[in-house]
Amino acid sequence: MKATRLMMGSAALALALALGAPALAQDIDFGDNSSTWADDNQCDDPRFEGPGAALIRSPVDEMRDAADCQAAFEAGEITLAATDAPTADAGSEDAAEIDFGDDSGVWANDNECDDPRFGGTLDSHLLADATDCRTAYEAGDVTFSPSNEVSGAVQPEGDIDFGDDSGAWANDNECDDPRFGGMLDSHELADATDCRTAYEAGEVTYTAPGDAGTTATPGEIDFGDDTGTWANDGECDDPRFGGSLTSHELADATDCRTAYEAGEVTYEAPNDAGNDVSTGEIDFGDDSGTWANDGECDDPRFGGNLDSHLMADATDCREAYEAGTVTYEAPDNAGSDVSIDDIDFGDNSGNWANDGECDDPRFGGSLDSHLMADATDCREAYEAGTVTYETTDNAGSDVSIGDIDFGDDSGNWANDGECDDPRFGGGLDSHRLADATDCREALEAGIVTYTGDSAVVIDGIDFGDDSGNYSNDAECDDPRFTGPGVGVALDDHLMADATDCSSAYTEGTVTLAENGSNGDFRINFGDDSSVSAYDGVCDDPRFQGRGGALELLESNMLADASDCRAAHDAGTVTYNP
Repeated sequence: MKATRLMMGSAALALALALGAPALAQDIDFGDNSSTWADDNQCDDPRFEGPGAALIRSPVDEMRDAADCQAAFEAGEITLAATDAPTADAGSEDAAEIDFGDDSGVWANDNECDDPRFGGTLDSHLLADATDCRTAYEAGDVTFSPSNEVSGAVQPEGDIDFGDDSGAWANDNECDDPRFGGMLDSHELADATDCRTAYEAGEVTYTAPGDAGTTATPGEIDFGDDTGTWANDGECDDPRFGGSLTSHELADATDCRTAYEAGEVTYEAPNDAGNDVSTGEIDFGDDSGTWANDGECDDPRFGGNLDSHLMADATDCREAYEAGTVTYEAPDNAGSDVSIDDIDFGDNSGNWANDGECDDPRFGGSLDSHLMADATDCREAYEAGTVTYETTDNAGSDVSIGDIDFGDDSGNWANDGECDDPRFGGGLDSHRLADATDCREALEAGIVTYTGDSAVVIDGIDFGDDSGNYSNDAECDDPRFTGPGVGVALDDHLMADATDCSSAYTEGTVTLAENGSNGDFRINFGDDSSVSAYDGVCDDPRFQGRGGALELLESNMLADASDCRAAHDAGTVTYNP
């Protein structure tokens, strides 16, 4: 009997020591940093307690504040809360045992659980968001903590839900929530502190989401059909719901019905103020014009006479339009009758593509190298009405397409889908007047321009023309040449500095880099030892062009052979050691 008691006592002691031993940091899964309150130097994970823990902790932040909690744990400021006696706070109740309340909350039935007992951030929705919270609880998206009746989040002012501070520009002392006049749609309900401060100071006013349009039920709205080009893409483009495509009015039904029922958009019925276009369909722009806010609308789309104020006199023009003193002329009527669906925008292969500015010269851009190479920027600008499309028979040439002698298809590379005639920018002098079909098709499509028959050719080298910005400055800027007569090798001066380069070539101060002065020059491409090899971009700093990397490092010299050889053969880079 004594031996048995001794053994039982030893086992009990061992168990007590095991249970009482403090957990080590490496034994704890701290999770990640996806919490709204991550990286605020307080542990918000409800599994921990102690002076280093936040005063109010929500189940929604469990395993979502890793950096703060690990630092506090290792500093001895928090410990793991006791978990030996499971309670209702662990979220283990059967849904039938929970009183979810009703749907009396302002934000009930918006597919988001706002009850603080389930991690919601609206204290006013305690027992008042039943459907959303029941759905989320049964799906395992939230846990239930009956004692957590205060969320700790910034609370609404009266009927205003300020949201939280999850926006990228939150806490910068400027209210960006569009409900308070902010300019960032992404910050709706995501700039709480700034907007509450500004609202209480009387610096901004609040426009409830429902005030922006007509609060009609879906059954009262004619959503139209799905005949729009961009229908069924998950984004509502109908301008009656804030979309930016007038061509999609009544033509994006599924996307707009879904967004409207989810509360993501509001409906503005067409007005009868004397204009055919409702205010919600028009992008008035901003007030960046010199003469903005002078009581006169200067935007030429509304009859103003200042082209510089296109989309830059918003307040004046909106007020005049709503008063019926001006009318709106849509961008399609301002310069181009071409439907957006009929325009080939090209691709994004230009060096300056996706920078928010349209550089394609067909839309008024200033970079010939970006012809059909800045698609996203130019499509967005065209849809917004900030640019117009100018189509010509020959994309820039003063010569009618009917006056051009394209020659025939006698060239070795004729009918390969690429125009090789140097009069159109092609690189094969042997194909002058010998690649007719390819060059005619490229010219009609606006892919190439016709430079005429005045190109300078010496020793079989086509020097091109003088269309470069720095031509005729006594320095050869064509990147195909090397030597003391070269100024600055500019990729956009390829075959565009003829006089300077032909003169320097005749004088012997430049040679063609690819062929050399003795005619047997060969490029040493090196090997593929670079860490950037095989990425489809030439990283060797000896090569320049749109097929090359934006950042050229000396360490990649002679170390990206495959990429650079492919780009050089394709003509997207030139060799300029």
